[in-house]
Amino acid sequence: MSDKNNREEQFHQIDIHLLQDDCPSEYLEQISGETWFSDYPFSMLLKLKDTPQSKRYHPEGSVWVHTMMVVDEAAKRKRESKSERTLMWAALLHDIGKPGTTKIKKEKITSYNHDFEGEQMAEDFLSCFTGDGSWIKSVAKLVKYHMHILYITERLPFGDAAKMKQESDVNEVALLGLCDRIGRGESDLEYEKKVIKKFKEMMLR
Repeated sequence: MSDKNNREEQFHQIDIHLLQDDCPSEYLEQISGETWFSDYPFSMLLKLKDTPQSKRYHPEGSVWVHTMMVVDEAAKRKRESKSERTLMWAALLHDIGKPGTTKIKKEKITSYNHDFEGEQMAEDFLSCFTGDGSWIKSVAKLVKYHMHILYITERLPFGDAAKMKQESDVNEVALLGLCDRIGRGESDLEYEKKVIKKFKEMMLR
């Protein structure tokens, strides 16, 4: 079997586990130790393991640890999505832009613009396996806008509500955003649900 066929089969297996498993993180943790996981484009995911996060916002640890928590949260809620496959891949790839944007300065860890950088990286990753441009774009747009819950509800200047509504689905952004916000250590589910409710009210009024 060629490297291309091997790679496509590996993608297919991840796809199956994302859609069928209650805790897809178990399979992802297992394959992350395989030699092929260090090959491009899977290496884009492997880099999450060595990418630290601010303990203030992410006491759970690295970007990989957070991503595994988000994927499992998305698995619990995927039936609320209009496209389970889009949601699950967006959950896996939502922070793919962090390794390249993470900066550590005087013990402060930031990853500004990881959402916007992540859009193109998600497209690059998925384009290695499928030519379904419409689906790839739908995943990439969720990656791009997953931080907009914060930008909109806190009235920060980084958001573009009009463009988000034009390019994505507010309810899907909200669902991914909920998984992202509760997929971390010491999260308060009821508080995060209130934030998501506020976001949807602000966007859908």
